[in-house]
Amino acid sequence: MGVAIRTAGEEDRDLIVRLLDEAFQDDPVSGWVFPDVRDRRAHHPGLMAAFTDIVFEAGRIDVMEDGSACALWLSLPEGDPHQDDAAEDDGPAQVRQAVDPDNERIELIGRLTADIHPSGRAHEYLWMIGVAPGRQGEGLGTALIESVLDRCDREGTGAYLEASSARSRKLYERLGFASCGPALQLPDGPQMWPMWREPASGTV
Repeated sequence: MGVAIRTAGEEDRDLIVRLLDEAFQDDPVSGWVFPDVRDRRAHHPGLMAAFTDIVFEAGRIDVMEDGSACALWLSLPEGDPHQDDAAEDDGPAQVRQAVDPDNERIELIGRLTADIHPSGRAHEYLWMIGVAPGRQGEGLGTALIESVLDRCDREGTGAYLEASSARSRKLYERLGFASCGPALQLPDGPQMWPMWREPASGTV
């Protein structure tokens, strides 16, 4: 690629939020959460900021050195990551309250994706990946993902994500991900595809 990948720090927060906001403004799921375009322009950055802060606290954010792309990862242990975790259960409601209390879809998307999340095996969870609109199609997202998948292969760890569009689903399939359950049909909205990748080598 010729562009270095590094772990983002708190000083990169504004960059990460801007990247995610620009990358997902026209995403089908973002369009479902915020059907009104003006409302999306107003509240979508706040949702991306909430996601960024959650991953800074509980996971890791990788970013291209030139600021062109970022990936948000959570390392989830063996077992049910949501079991007996009241804070986790309240998370979607807290995000809704912080971003736009009147928009129930902010909370609903969090609960629906949590319901389909696989449990029982440790894995890397790709929560979101954003590439600057002017840099899409250059392989930046692939490079970010492969840097973690290489480690998954060495350690014998699975990886999981939800594809939010048919286009991204095809990309993930090329990287070894496969559907791991029925598509999530958002009420009166688009589909999301849960996808799992077995490590290419090693055992789990």
